[in-house]
Amino acid sequence: MSELYPAKLLSFPAHGAAANSAPAMAFISADRRSELLLGQLERLAPSDASVLIAGETGTGKEVAARFLHEHSHRQGSFVAINCAAFNENLVEAELFGHEAGAFTGAQQARAGWFELAHGGTLFLDEIGDMPLYLQAKLLRVLQERQVVRLGARKPIAVDVRVVAATNVELEQAVEARQFRRDLYYRLNVASVRLLPLRERPDDILPLARHFIDRYAKRTGLARATLSEAAAKRLVAHDWPGNIRELENKIHYALVMSVNGIIDVAELRLPFRAETSETAVGSINDSLGGLAEGLRDLLQSERDSVYESVERLLVMTAFEHCDRNQVRTAKRLGLSRNIVRAQLKRYGLLDRGASAGPLRRLETSAGASV
Repeated sequence: MSELYPAKLLSFPAHGAAANSAPAMAFISADRRSELLLGQLERLAPSDASVLIAGETGTGKEVAARFLHEHSHRQGSFVAINCAAFNENLVEAELFGHEAGAFTGAQQARAGWFELAHGGTLFLDEIGDMPLYLQAKLLRVLQERQVVRLGARKPIAVDVRVVAATNVELEQAVEARQFRRDLYYRLNVASVRLLPLRERPDDILPLARHFIDRYAKRTGLARATLSEAAAKRLVAHDWPGNIRELENKIHYALVMSVNGIIDVAELRLPFRAETSETAVGSINDSLGGLAEGLRDLLQSERDSVYESVERLLVMTAFEHCDRNQVRTAKRLGLSRNIVRAQLKRYGLLDRGASAGPLRRLETSAGASV
């Protein structure tokens, strides 16, 4: 696997109406399947066709949508909203706008998201969570290309390209009558499916190195390198949270890294055991996976193997026990004094310890990941 970044890295700043949805804001096309996807996006971008992007949470759906906008001919803004975060009492006003006095608290007229995206692209994330009554109104806007603000009678023409995203199978939602069939066909003029990270393993290490660089610059920390054992563990992990999970793991590992090296201990990844269908989750299988991980660590060039393993065990147990020292000591079979000394040794009881290591990580980075 090449140590160099691939030629094509998609990365956009998390901003706009849906910034609080914590999107996965990077996509790398190192894996062959990712290259094919990027080619599909490049062909779709210049058109005004509505696009439905499907994929698991954290696979980079907003990055794909931003790529479509940035490589289109549209001069307006890219506006991203998360349908799962809708306030049902205000969603219609937010989406289509309102006039002054349209409802209690509406002291002045306000443009909705469709108007803000005029001439540009409106990204509707988690479209499958949109209420049915609102789906009908959305369909009407897409058909007539005009909106009517709450409290108004005069329609306003809008020129908006809609890109929608979903982490559920909309076809099944249509059959279950939880999503309008006519709206589904209106949105699904073109479809793009983002593969989960576990199905494009060649993207994992380039993404990890990208996030190391990003957070090193953002936090002022020295850039760290991945040990051989850590790189193997990253590739072996299933990544149920996809790119977002990888980004968060790398952010934490960079902060906790020692001597500019990110090793297995800093990644906080569970050791994967090879389990049979009749013995899933058994203790023996778990220990087998742990032994495999220890062998990888022993074969690495890291000097303090014992300290790394002890540190990982104490840190994992402390978090598992909700950072309770008594419960941690009981779970490990040690005295509280010994556990407390280990926690202090590894910096888990420094200032801000009452908020836990994850909270201190957020503070050191300036913002939560």
